[in-house]
Amino acid sequence: MRLFRILILFSALILGIWACSQDDDGPLDLSSSNQTFGGKGFFKKAVLDSGSLIYLAGDTLHIYMDSIWTFSNCALKRLGVDASREDSVLVLKPYFDIEVTDEDCAAPLYRPDTILKYYMASHLLAGISMVQVKNDADTVLDSILVRRGKLTWDTVRIYIDSLFDSVHSLPLRTEGSPSVVRVLDSITPRTFVWRTMKSNCGLRIDNCDSVVTDTLFPSSWRLDDTTLVPVHYACADTDLVYCHSNRWENDSTDLGKLQERPDTIWHTSTYYVESIPECGAVDKFSRGSFYIANEFVVTREVFERSDSEPSCGPSTTKELFVYDIGRNHYVADTVDVDSLVKAWKSAKVIKSAKAK
Repeated sequence: MRLFRILILFSALILGIWACSQDDDGPLDLSSSNQTFGGKGFFKKAVLDSGSLIYLAGDTLHIYMDSIWTFSNCALKRLGVDASREDSVLVLKPYFDIEVTDEDCAAPLYRPDTILKYYMASHLLAGISMVQVKNDADTVLDSILVRRGKLTWDTVRIYIDSLFDSVHSLPLRTEGSPSVVRVLDSITPRTFVWRTMKSNCGLRIDNCDSVVTDTLFPSSWRLDDTTLVPVHYACADTDLVYCHSNRWENDSTDLGKLQERPDTIWHTSTYYVESIPECGAVDKFSRGSFYIANEFVVTREVFERSDSEPSCGPSTTKELFVYDIGRNHYVADTVDVDSLVKAWKSAKVIKSAKAK
């Protein structure tokens, strides 16, 4: 009886091994070969980009999309964009049609990002001032203004006079527009401490009937230390040499009284200022190196709106473009620009013969 049971168990084991070795074994099918399931995918991020700071009506618009869910890499059937109008806003809604079959395919949580090139016909943009992109939950993910007009590319050369290097002459500006203006922002007073130090000549060159002091102060000072200034001498007769320049020997044990040297730090700012058309803007801006007594070269693309575009709205600086040359950025703050305009109007105008 016991032997019979063993034979039965052995036979069951052999049958199990045989059953698991069939060619049609493997993972369970997601669906039957003749069944499909359809639905909609979704995305979490979308950014509108025209490849330029200003989007002109009629230009191709790029929709950068990220975090797209389409069930699997094989399930995406169709990708498109629905467009609708809400007052003066054109709303774009990308959509993803998915269709799932029994095809075996990797199924990530989100698909890689993608970019859609979207061209809008002129009749779709009639009366449109803004384009928005929304997801399936009707959430606005990004928007871009629609402008109508033309872009003009030009190069400007402005000569920077040597007088711009004198802080006592500020504020100064070049003539006309575009122009460069330099203003004094603030000053910081400070005081350096120093002592004279006796210096002996180790190699006399000429015997002088009379001598004068020939002390040179250092080119740099330190606020946290006392500067020792060696006292040198020279012959009163300039044709004679009192001492070899490399043979002065300093004596740090013989110091003069403590003295103070006042100094001032001048904080200045330099701006590129240009009058632009009303409701216009600078689309691209490139500048060269800025040096005193040299030409300052600026290349920029200016947008000028057409008569068909509505007003750009109230703005105290809508006809002025200001660029901070020292900090390399566009000045957009209204308060700063307003104060700069006042300084620009009161600045002395430098009319250089080398200006072009």
